[in-house]
Amino acid sequence: MLIKNARDAEGQVLDYLIADGKIRAVGVDLPAHGQEVVDAAGLTVLPAFIDTHCHWRTPGFEYKEDIATGSAAAAAGGYTFVNLMPNTRPVCSSAEQAREVEEQARAVGLCDANQTVSITKNFDGRTIDHLLDLPEDVRFITEDGNGVMNNATMARVFAIAAEKGLTVMSHAEDREISPWDYRLAENIETVRNCHLAEYYGTRLHMCHVSTREAVDMVRQSRRRGALVTCEVTPHHLWFDDSRLQYRVNPPIRKADDVAALVEAVKDGTVSCIGTDHAPHSEEDKAKGAAGMVGLETAFAVCYTKLCRMEGLPLELLSFLMSAGPAQILGLDDRKGRLVPGFDADLVLVDLDHLFTVKAEDLHSKSKNCPYDGEHLYGKVMLTLKGGKVTYKA
Repeated sequence: MLIKNARDAEGQVLDYLIADGKIRAVGVDLPAHGQEVVDAAGLTVLPAFIDTHCHWRTPGFEYKEDIATGSAAAAAGGYTFVNLMPNTRPVCSSAEQAREVEEQARAVGLCDANQTVSITKNFDGRTIDHLLDLPEDVRFITEDGNGVMNNATMARVFAIAAEKGLTVMSHAEDREISPWDYRLAENIETVRNCHLAEYYGTRLHMCHVSTREAVDMVRQSRRRGALVTCEVTPHHLWFDDSRLQYRVNPPIRKADDVAALVEAVKDGTVSCIGTDHAPHSEEDKAKGAAGMVGLETAFAVCYTKLCRMEGLPLELLSFLMSAGPAQILGLDDRKGRLVPGFDADLVLVDLDHLFTVKAEDLHSKSKNCPYDGEHLYGKVMLTLKGGKVTYKA
C-alpha cells in the first residue's frame, strides 16, 4: 500500500510506503509500483493508538464485551494494541490464561492485546507465590480495582517485581476509606505506592490518576528519580462533577482537578492516555456498576479538549496516545512511530470533522457512554494494523 498526501502531526505532507506489514519508506512524491494507493489528502496520519488500560471482559463476562466486539471498538477508535486488566472470571492469575486471551485477540486480528496478571492470586489480597513463577514474557501485574490493602504484602510485591523486572500497575484506592472519602483513598494509595517504587527501584505505572494531589505526588516522585509513570483518562480530562454525575471509578472530579491534570499533561508528568474502557450491560449500570466505554471516543475527546480547547500541539497528543504507551509497555522498538522499519500501524483522522457521538452506533457490545450527544472534533477515518485495514469510516 502507498498512502499519499497525508499530513503528519507536525503539518508536513508525506507519503508512506507499506509492505510486508512494515513501513518501508516515508517521503515526498514516492512512486507507486502497482501497490494499492490511498489518497489521504485533507487527512492527518498518526501512529495507531495504544491503550495502557482496557477491559474486554473475557473470560467470564462476555455479555458485557467479548474479544471480537472489543477488538472492533478498538479498531474504530484507531487502536491496534491494548493492555487488558485481569478482573475476569476466573481472575487472570497465570501466564497460561494470559496467553489464551492474547491468542484469541490475535485470531480476531483487529487489535493485539497484552493480558496483565493479578498481583495476588484470584484477588485474595494475600497470596503472591505465583509471581515467583511468572515467565519472562509476563511483564505487567495489577490488582486493578481491588488494590492490595496490606502494606507488608504490597512491599513484598514491589521487592519481587524489582527483582523480576515486572511493572506494577496501580489502581490507587484504599477501599477502607473510599466509602466515605474517595479523594483521600486515592491520595493515600498513591503516596504508598510511589514510596515503595522509590524504595525498591520498582517500575510503577499509576492508572487513571484523577486528583490534583495524586498527580503532584507522581510529579514529585518522578523528580526524585523514581521509575514512575502515570496515565489520565479522556473522561477525567473532559468532565468535571458540575457537568456529569455518572459512576466511574475513580469518580469524576472537580474542575480544579481537571485543570491540574491538564497542567500535568503540559509539563510532562502524565506519560500517556489510558481509556479505562469498561463496558457494562444496561442492567449492571442500573445496579451501580462503575465504568464507561471509551475506546471509540478517546482520540476525539482528547483532541477536542487538549488541542482545540487548551491549545496543546497535536504532536504531544500523538505521543500520549502512541509513543508514550509504547514505551511503558515495552513496544517502542516497533510501534508508536511512523518511521521505516516500524510496524505499519497507523490511523488517518479528519481533524476538522465535527461529529455528534451516538452511543447506539458504537461497535462495543455495551453502550454505557456518557459522551452520547457530545459534539467532538477529530474523526477516525481509517485504521491500519500491520498494513491491513481494520476499520474504515
